[in-house]
Amino acid sequence: MTAERLVVIGGDAAGLSAASQARRLRSPEELEIVAFERGHFSSYSACGIPYWVGGQVGERDELIARSPEEHRARDIDLRMRTEVVELDVRERRVRSRDLDSGAESWTPYDKLVIATGARPVRPELPGIDAAGVHGVQTLDDGQALLDTLRATPGRRAVVVGAGYIGVEMAEALLNRGYEVTVVNRGAEPMSTLDPDMGRLVHEAMTGMGITMVDDAEVTEIRTGDDGRVRAVVTRDAEFPADVVVLGIGVRPETTLARAAGLPLGEHGGLLTDLAMRVRGSAAGGVVWAGGDCVEVLDLVSRRERHIALGTHANKHGQVIGSNVGGGYATFPGVVGTAVSKVCELEIARTGLREKDADRAGLQYVTVTIESTSRAGYYPGAAPMTVKMLAERRTGRLLGVQIVGREGAAKRVDVAAVALTAGMTVEQMTALDLGYAPPFSPVWDPVLVAARKAVTAVRAGG
Repeated sequence: MTAERLVVIGGDAAGLSAASQARRLRSPEELEIVAFERGHFSSYSACGIPYWVGGQVGERDELIARSPEEHRARDIDLRMRTEVVELDVRERRVRSRDLDSGAESWTPYDKLVIATGARPVRPELPGIDAAGVHGVQTLDDGQALLDTLRATPGRRAVVVGAGYIGVEMAEALLNRGYEVTVVNRGAEPMSTLDPDMGRLVHEAMTGMGITMVDDAEVTEIRTGDDGRVRAVVTRDAEFPADVVVLGIGVRPETTLARAAGLPLGEHGGLLTDLAMRVRGSAAGGVVWAGGDCVEVLDLVSRRERHIALGTHANKHGQVIGSNVGGGYATFPGVVGTAVSKVCELEIARTGLREKDADRAGLQYVTVTIESTSRAGYYPGAAPMTVKMLAERRTGRLLGVQIVGREGAAKRVDVAAVALTAGMTVEQMTALDLGYAPPFSPVWDPVLVAARKAVTAVRAGG
């Protein structure tokens, strides 16, 4: 019997999770697995890079879950520093290039997994490629930034962008002793929150000594005679910089897929079915995709979204590997849960923001409450703000945002489960959550918000 060949493009969370799960289900005699990764590292936590840069994680290799040698020991032919440059879906083959030697070759496949991830947004600005300007997407990027920080005598850092990566890198640079300025195009940091909750993040970051510049569009990265970065320029001001970190966001890396005629969604990500199989006749029923290069179903709005998170990528890989290996698994969708922190401030969201609900044509009410992480009389009780959206007519929970100190962020998981289950805010008020003074007030902050939302729904008819 001739073994089938599975080709995987991408050697991180989704791609190698798929390869590993397929290998568990099918032997090398049944399924040959070839995986291509253009970088130097496999199966690592990109989410941990800011904490490595900031010093909370001591060594780079602590972020690596499984090395190339470990994958090869499991009969996965992982080819590092090899980039797939062309996808031929008609002939079922990929063309790859060894980035060190330049040699190219074609590899046929019976089944294909596209896990090309996302690429950081890097606007075309004067000086954007200057020495001292860094994106932070891969371990190579993180190492390059650390090398710059160690070699740079100045202590002024500018972070461009105030999303998850932006605020996390602001903390990392602050921990390294830098004077940090965050230049943000939006009205408030953390555009994944509503502006009123983003304002709380702004105020907290300012209180930490970070200079926050909102409503500012970068027009130039100014350099010195040595070609190194000297300042970040906006339409209204100039901010001195010895190092610049770009945290503007990411887009699906679907260049290969687009050229091959595979279907892309509104946000540029690949479209798949529940089994993570790429839709459309061009894929021929043998192409799967997962991770940051795909769009997924939002279970609340029922629309496709692009969400770049390692949690989703690993789940996609497990689903794909199960299906490639002869089983059956599905990925039903997401509710958009995410948490982050900057120093002591914790930030969390799940479900829809106000503008998401408006875009989906939903009528809704919003409530905001102030509470604490523990009983008010218990030492260490920290303040938190919870905002909740509920559908006006039905009371169905639509979204929750939380900003607070220790013990705030992970409370969003209760709301994520409620959203997945399609619960109403009234049903949420009866949830049997754990209580003791060291962990929560007698009414958990999420349930306090739910009670207030019930009143707002009733008042709204």
